Amino acid sequence: MKLASNNALPVISLLTGALVWGLIWYPYRALQVLGISGALATMITYLIAMACGAFMLRKVWRELPRVGWWALLLVISAGWANLAYVLAMLHGEVMRILLLFYLAPLWTILFSYWLLGERLNRYGALVIFLALAGALVMLWEPQFGLPLPKNFSEWLGLSAGIGFALSNVTSRRANHLSIEAKSFSLWLGTALLTVPVVCWQGNIGGQLLLIDATSGWMLLLMGVVLCATSFAVQYGVTHLSANRAVVLFLFELVFAAISSYFLANEAMALREWLGAGLIISASLLSGKMHATHAED
Repeated sequence: MKLASNNALPVISLLTGALVWGLIWYPYRALQVLGISGALATMITYLIAMACGAFMLRKVWRELPRVGWWALLLVISAGWANLAYVLAMLHGEVMRILLLFYLAPLWTILFSYWLLGERLNRYGALVIFLALAGALVMLWEPQFGLPLPKNFSEWLGLSAGIGFALSNVTSRRANHLSIEAKSFSLWLGTALLTVPVVCWQGNIGGQLLLIDATSGWMLLLMGVVLCATSFAVQYGVTHLSANRAVVLFLFELVFAAISSYFLANEAMALREWLGAGLIISASLLSGKMHATHAED
């Protein structure tokens, strides 16, 4: 397929996706303040996204006989990536969570080697070095010992990035599945994985009773936006080269930094900015690495 490098629509699509994911933490936090847990809100919004994408069901249903185990892995990995991302953002520092999530290029290289047999080139080695160096700089605090995530939310953010990387590699491996089937797998996986968390938290009926007109419309709007964003991102990555797509995805960090500063009064220290620079560099190089593979 010829890349639409001069077409503004794919660029706008990916920037829209970056904007949504850079801001989505705020309405989930607002719903939690109203008494609706992040897990329940996530389940409801992704069920709404599935309902909005119900027009794809006929095509998805036709693909069921040949989905295979890769589709199941895609459902689990994509579902966990979304659920863990939302839960991490509810209680953690937005930018630290997002930077841990953006270690995904590191895990992508490893999963690509294990699952796709892709060999590491010079760009891959540099991506690993920069990502690990960024994490080390950002997480290193002498009083806490080893440079590891310092709380449960940060561990969730890290695991969300691992799930995201695994879902991307699995999506590439499951090339027999249509874009519709992959999109539906994402929504289905997220909704399914929230069920045990919601049941474990309990008080489901009490939380549902707290949903009034305002929160109901908020949940509906979020579900519709998540559904539309999935299609926008799929359109963007289909019509742009990998290295351009990676650069546009990084605008999520910009939107998150601005929103967390003004909406949550969060600001990063110099050490965290240095770590962020290294992790962003790793993400940019990962796009160059994909472009090199394509040329080869």
